[in-house]
Amino acid sequence: MVSSIARRYNASMSKSKHTTHVSETPATQFLRRNKVAFGGHPYDYVENGGTEEPARQLGVDEHAVVKTLVMEDERAKPLIVLMHGDRTVSTKNLVRQTGAKRIEPCKPEVANRHSGYLVGGTSPFGTKKAMPVYVESTILELGTIYLNGGRRGYLISLDPNVLTGLLTGLLSATSVQCASVD
Repeated sequence: MVSSIARRYNASMSKSKHTTHVSETPATQFLRRNKVAFGGHPYDYVENGGTEEPARQLGVDEHAVVKTLVMEDERAKPLIVLMHGDRTVSTKNLVRQTGAKRIEPCKPEVANRHSGYLVGGTSPFGTKKAMPVYVESTILELGTIYLNGGRRGYLISLDPNVLTGLLTGLLSATSVQCASVD
């Protein structure tokens, strides 16, 4: 006779995250349209889980999970910064490298409006508005990166050289050095 605990455990194990269907997003449509190879990785989204939670669930190093941060300069012109999950952005260093006078994170509703994505699901690909993209230079040294696929609870994995256009000529992110260790 199987206990109720064992039945619940077996039922939860049969719902594998790896077989979950994830519908297309503007990001995945953009990548497919431009013939960019990527892997899809659904996970259980946790509010305020940051990059630590998907890294834990997917069994990958948080350093390889890349945050997509929508920021704006002193003229309220939006830009995207791609940063390691275990690092923060030094806006002071970013300002020095971009020529802006001031850069700060957008409020969530403003970031949503610029990108077309909900905060926690923002991808640098397929954004609503074209924005300059800046990538922490050490991200480009990794073999594979994991970044948001355009939906909360869904990361994509790909070669980081896609970001700078070395493989595709699509995103053309500018390499910067603006990481701070938390």
